[in-house]
Amino acid sequence: MPLVFYNTLSRSKEEFKPIREGEVSFYSCGPTVHDYAHIGNFRAALTFDLIKRYLKYRGYAVRHVMNITDVEDKIITKVKDQGLSLSELTTRYAEIFLDQQRLLNIEPADEYPKATDHIPEMVELIQGLVEDGYAYKRDDSVYFSIDRFPDYGKLANLDVEGMQSGASGVDTDEYYKDNVRDFALWKGWKEEDGEVFWNTDLGKGRPGWHLECSCLSMKYLGETIDIHAGGIDLIFPHHQNEIAQSEAATGKRFVNYWLHNAFLNINDEKMSKSLNNFYTLSDIVQQPDDARAFRWLIVSSHYRTTLNFSEEVLTGAKSTMRRLNNFRARLVDISIESGGEDVAPLVEQAHNAFVEHMDDDLNSPRAVAALFDFVNAVEVLVGDDRLDTTGAAAVLALLDDVDRVLGVFYTLPEDETPEESLSDDLLSLIQEREQARKDRNFARSDEIRDQLLAHGITLEDTPDGTLWHRQQE
Repeated sequence: MPLVFYNTLSRSKEEFKPIREGEVSFYSCGPTVHDYAHIGNFRAALTFDLIKRYLKYRGYAVRHVMNITDVEDKIITKVKDQGLSLSELTTRYAEIFLDQQRLLNIEPADEYPKATDHIPEMVELIQGLVEDGYAYKRDDSVYFSIDRFPDYGKLANLDVEGMQSGASGVDTDEYYKDNVRDFALWKGWKEEDGEVFWNTDLGKGRPGWHLECSCLSMKYLGETIDIHAGGIDLIFPHHQNEIAQSEAATGKRFVNYWLHNAFLNINDEKMSKSLNNFYTLSDIVQQPDDARAFRWLIVSSHYRTTLNFSEEVLTGAKSTMRRLNNFRARLVDISIESGGEDVAPLVEQAHNAFVEHMDDDLNSPRAVAALFDFVNAVEVLVGDDRLDTTGAAAVLALLDDVDRVLGVFYTLPEDETPEESLSDDLLSLIQEREQARKDRNFARSDEIRDQLLAHGITLEDTPDGTLWHRQQE
């Protein structure tokens, strides 16, 4: 079965065929850095990570660019309200966002270009659109004329006939489907903009939000790219406007595959500060187990299905991760050296099922269901003493293989609890168990593991030694 993605542009699943064989150009919309990102933003970031990881798993070389929006309406308002410079505000929140991505084991993009570092390129792009008749100047600003682009509305499935066009005189970056109008490519300076402006051939002002992504995508990945991803809230107006200005500028198709993740709701309601249900990552992640559980929750859900978040759902994800980690620990402790059942058919079946479901538009719920069918079958073998060390190694290898995609088995510096917080007796038991393992006295090793478990201590055997963790209630 070929790899297929649901393409928002065609509203259908399409076989993925990259522009260059074996290579993928991938652009995803990054954060607007005026505040802490909320967990819905991180659903998008984790979706981008899943897309990229699976493409790499399937053998593609992926070049990923994620922009940093560091000039825009909300940012200017925050700069004025807090009395900060543009750079002071945006650098702070950009660094926090990248730190929190690491907390979730999100692989970094190849480039994180900032809008403010590319003003000359944006001015050049706008000038070309004006010269070709796709844009016009009015009141110190420059607008894109949607009437000049016949395909406007295709991505968002809009019927633009009879809708408002022409510059409205209100240069807001966001608007709604019943209020289509020519959008700003360049915003002439106004008094409320304060010190946020650039003096250019277009005049004193700044670029429009929509133009930023078109410019950065084309600069770093080329005029036509394979995949552009973002949340469904960006389909209109942002992505629709990106298509219009990019394709008007080049005469080429801008993006071949548009992938959009669905919303993350809170207790069946859309997340909103007015409803007091607006969660940042720090609100829900108090310890590394919470971060891994949130990652599991996102990557095991289908990216195009609305996800309902609650404390109970996160608790369930933590329970699932504990089960998987305990399963891995039991495999490491297998001491039967030979005579176990041949697990090669089980491993092959699990691998094939995982790939088959992920190939189908990243159907991770079915992929992880197949993985748990495999885990259940292996747990029976372990319980019946029918798994030897060779079989255990094969099972662990499969878990490591699929984790190249899921990315849930990882450690953070906070995992390493200081040994002084354990009593001398418990530390001695851990040391005794390590010696028992070296002596291949696996019966004593298992006995000590059970003793520690009774004290709320779980063990993780790694190539660098044994780590211990306190069980969370």
